[in-house]
Amino acid sequence: MAESHGQANGTTAHTETEGGGHSFPPFQKDTFASQLVSLAIAFAALYLIASKIALPRVGSVLDARQNKIEGDLAEAQRLKEESEAALKAYESDLAAARSRAQAISAENREKLNAAAEADRKRLEERLAAKLADAEKTIATTRAAAMSNVRGIAADAAGAIVQRLTGVAPDGKSVDTAVNASLKG
Repeated sequence: MAESHGQANGTTAHTETEGGGHSFPPFQKDTFASQLVSLAIAFAALYLIASKIALPRVGSVLDARQNKIEGDLAEAQRLKEESEAALKAYESDLAAARSRAQAISAENREKLNAAAEADRKRLEERLAAKLADAEKTIATTRAAAMSNVRGIAADAAGAIVQRLTGVAPDGKSVDTAVNASLKG
């Protein structure tokens, strides 16, 4: 005799067997076959839903993700190659600019050296001209001084002789004595 213990609404929570023991409904012999059929149908339906709907969607999402990753990697490689090419172009332009700067610097240095050399030569020529003028002036002054020295020496000799002897010497004999002493 099976007694049913139910809840307030009259549904069965578990059953009691004739021996007074309780049994779990999925393990009852009379419902086991139908439960296996229901399990097979549910498994087949779940398999069909998973294989026809869920797995293709997941596969397409994975394929799209893989394609996106490959596209991003290809784009990154392309950008890397472009940046390397730009870097090489920059380095070659920089090297060319440095060589142009060195060439311009050398050219300017040569121009400045040539200008400085030309200025130096002009300055030397002017100094040589001034030196020649100064030497002429000195020679003229020396000649004038020497002619004055002869006159001063003659006057001094005449004054010395007059003072020592008390007699004024004649000018011709004083000039002859001064000329003889100046010649050596």
